[in-house]
Amino acid sequence: MKVFRRKAILLCLGYILLLILTMLNLMDYKWHKEPQQCNDQVRHTPFQAQPDLRYLYRPSPPRKRQLVYVFTTWRSGSSFFGELFNQNPEVFFLYEPVWHVWQKLYPGDAMSLQGAARDLLSALYRCDLSALQLYNNAGAKNLSTLSIFGATTNKVICSSPLCSAYRKDVVGLVDEKVCKKCPPQSLSLLEAECHKYNTVVIKGVRIFDIHVLAPLMEDPSLDLKVIHLVRDPRAVASSRIKSRHGLIRESLQVVRSRDPRIRRMSLVDVGHKMNKKDGSDFHAIGALEVICGSMAKTLRTALQPPAWLKGNYMAVRYEDLVVEPAKTLRQVYGFVNLYVSQELEKFSLNMTSGSGYSSKPFVVSSRNATQVVSAWRTALTFLQIKQVEQYCQQPMDILGYERVASAEEVKDLSKPLLRKPRL
Repeated sequence: MKVFRRKAILLCLGYILLLILTMLNLMDYKWHKEPQQCNDQVRHTPFQAQPDLRYLYRPSPPRKRQLVYVFTTWRSGSSFFGELFNQNPEVFFLYEPVWHVWQKLYPGDAMSLQGAARDLLSALYRCDLSALQLYNNAGAKNLSTLSIFGATTNKVICSSPLCSAYRKDVVGLVDEKVCKKCPPQSLSLLEAECHKYNTVVIKGVRIFDIHVLAPLMEDPSLDLKVIHLVRDPRAVASSRIKSRHGLIRESLQVVRSRDPRIRRMSLVDVGHKMNKKDGSDFHAIGALEVICGSMAKTLRTALQPPAWLKGNYMAVRYEDLVVEPAKTLRQVYGFVNLYVSQELEKFSLNMTSGSGYSSKPFVVSSRNATQVVSAWRTALTFLQIKQVEQYCQQPMDILGYERVASAEEVKDLSKPLLRKPRL
């Protein structure tokens, strides 16, 4: 009986021990199994599933377009500077499209036209060329590719597929007489070409203050950079006088924006007999008061740039461009992420190593860089020089253009009047 009881107790203990071991095994299994079940569950959820490698085979999203505005004024060498982009086969270039606004809304003063100019640029940077139709002076007739200002020297308009006269990938100036023979195409075809380019460059002289472009530069749908092309205001004045008749309408529109309360020094000596030429010179030089006043505001902003301007603004002196064209071209192209080809570098060198200084305004041609930089010193009177320096003192100081103290100093061409800019 005792033996049977002992066996029963041992059997119960063994059973209990077996039950305990079984429970421990189940707990251990559950401990390791639950995370695996959790992973299985995650693998089947849409957002935290096992890595979806299909994205590796999807086409890349389109690269954001690089938009560039060449911000400058009349007679600052912008036609030549614009050619450095017009000749690039990777660039869609437009030459002075805001001209259409000024012509349509003449005789509005310069400042009242700034908003309309900005709105047009906003449309053009999106390749909406139909906006030009708003400023069509041809009545009901639709604008064509050859109706756009500057069309007959534009490499996109004069090259395939719009025209067979030129090839976009071959560097060389366009002869407008040749391009005028191209068949006029609809703006919709030019829009289609615009969409093919990752870089769009617009050159203009009719935006006066960088703040006008601020809404475009802050627009997250755009990637706009500004290249500010500047030139010695005395050289600008000399060139404006030289081309006074071609700029008379624009000069009048700018002069209308002057503050009538400001007292100004006389443009001519006392006792000088006024003639028609003096009147033209008055508008040519007087416009610089407005131009330099706005330029000073822009340059002060650039010295302490707000967030929308920081990293998106570059100033280029025309004098540096013509004296060191290849170096300046590389700096400019680096700023807007473009590649400088040997053909473009050679083009820039050839354009600044001509035999003289062209007498024809508004024509891009090869010129002697030294004569281009110093021509104003023999063309302007000392009084005209002092007039310009009065209007343009602030921008000249920031940009490194030295003022003169005497007529003798002006004529001494061995003395450079250029120093390092503050920008």
